[in-house]
Parts: sequence; structure tokens; C-alpha cells
Amino acid sequence: MIKAILFRKLAVVGISAVIGISSLAAGHVPKAEAATASTGSKVIKLGDNYLGVKYKLGAASGISTAFDCSSFTQYVFKKVGITLPRTSSAQSKKGTYVARKNLKVGDLVFFSTPSSGKKVGHAAIYAGNNKVLHTYGTGGVKFTSLSNSYWNSHYVTARRVL
Repeated sequence: MIKAILFRKLAVVGISAVIGISSLAAGHVPKAEAATASTGSKVIKLGDNYLGVKYKLGAASGISTAFDCSSFTQYVFKKVGITLPRTSSAQSKKGTYVARKNLKVGDLVFFSTPSSGKKVGHAAIYAGNNKVLHTYGTGGVKFTSLSNSYWNSHYVTARRVL
């Protein structure tokens, strides 16, 4: 019996460390935070299936043979039941604001582009470890570091829709 109780306590500590919960005062993982972390990971795993799929500006919604940044985020989030608008600018107004230092896996991250000026012109999904999953240019869908000089200097905002 003591071993079973000890095992359960250790399991809670392990799960909490994995999903980043710092307080164990209640002795359990809050369901909302666990569900968000789980859904965020699911979004990244789904998006990972499309690595290398070509980039095409203005790609149609609902197809997976080519994406632009916002059709990619829209497509992947739809797979987990979240409906997003078609453009990165419109997506940047959904959900709740998230400070860069508080990003969680599955958050939407937005950047400016040469054609958008200082406004949102590109969407990506935060993948953890200072990386985003997105599509642009010749490489198509890929992971990129937020420390990359271009993306770091063009960061605009982030939103949580999960």
C-alpha cells in the first residue's frame, strides 16, 4: 500500500515535470493545463506529418499537397477541432495574447514580412525548445529556430487558441 501511494506521488511529479507545472500543492495535474499541453503536442505531431510539403502562396484551404503559412496552420488546427480564419492577419486576432516568454507548444506565433511591413504577414506554430513549425520558401513545411536572425527580428505576437 505504501509503495502504491509513493508510486502515484512520483508519477504526478513526473507528469508535472513533463508538461511544465511547477506547483503540486493540490497533488494532481489540473485537467485544463494537461489537456492544453496534450493538444499542443498533438498539433505538432500532426504538422510534423507534412514536413517538406511545398510552399505555395495562396494555397487553397483544406488541401495538403501545398500550403502557405496560414493554410498550414488552419489545416493542422482543424484536425484537432479548432477552426481558424484563412489569413495570418485574421488568425492573429483569435484566442488570447501570449507573451513571448510564456509560449507553450501549440501556440500560434506571428511575424511581419517584407510585404506586410510591421504588421502580421506570417503564421507559425510554436513547437517548444525555441522552435516553430511553419512553411515558407523553397523548403516547404519545416522547423525553424526563433533565434534565427530573420524570424527573431520579425516577431510580432503570439496567440493561444487551445
